[in-house]
Amino acid sequence: MSEGQTLAQAAPPRIWHMYRSMVGVGLVCGLLIVSVFELTRPVIERNKAEALSRAIFRVLSDARSSTAFRLGDTGHFERLEGGTGVGPAVYGGYDAQHRLVGIAVQAEGMGYQDVIRVLYGYSVGKDAITGLQVLESRETPGLGDRIETDAAFLANFERLDVSLNDDQSALVHPIQFVKQGGKEHPWQVDGITGATISSTAVAEIIGGSASYWVPRIRQNLDDFQSTE
Repeated sequence: MSEGQTLAQAAPPRIWHMYRSMVGVGLVCGLLIVSVFELTRPVIERNKAEALSRAIFRVLSDARSSTAFRLGDTGHFERLEGGTGVGPAVYGGYDAQHRLVGIAVQAEGMGYQDVIRVLYGYSVGKDAITGLQVLESRETPGLGDRIETDAAFLANFERLDVSLNDDQSALVHPIQFVKQGGKEHPWQVDGITGATISSTAVAEIIGGSASYWVPRIRQNLDDFQSTE
């Protein structure tokens, strides 16, 4: 075998062949990822729906059934058939006699690490938020994730005042975050030392959401009364 033939055989593959191989591998990986996502999406969505359903009954402890509603273009709440529709939903909770006991509302915002998504219960009779459930959080384990487990912090939301002014257009007292131990009023949220950013984020998420939803719910309360 000549020296020229030896060099030809030892020469690296052409760039086009390498590029083609890389593109091929990328396409196969992409197709696999998409296929796995499509196959697992129904399971993920079902698990999320089940988690949401459980959370509704935690934040509205007297409820035995729930119905999803959407705020329509007319300014009134419309029942969502099958729980689906355009726009954010709120959930009416009803007792065994089909009487409204409260409204569950989803809200979200940025925490220290990522988006925090919560569900809270609003009691019309008590003019208060009466329960909180963290649906999604990636806050720092052992610190920020205490928003899900700290009993003193969660107690803020057992009766957090969201009373409205006379014309029901706004909260009398916007929800206010205070440092741990500083709570003096029922519209204040006592924070968590060592998880100040995460607990502040939850207070701001709830405050912004309640300022928007509570007046609209109270002004359209009749929309929630009949579910049968």
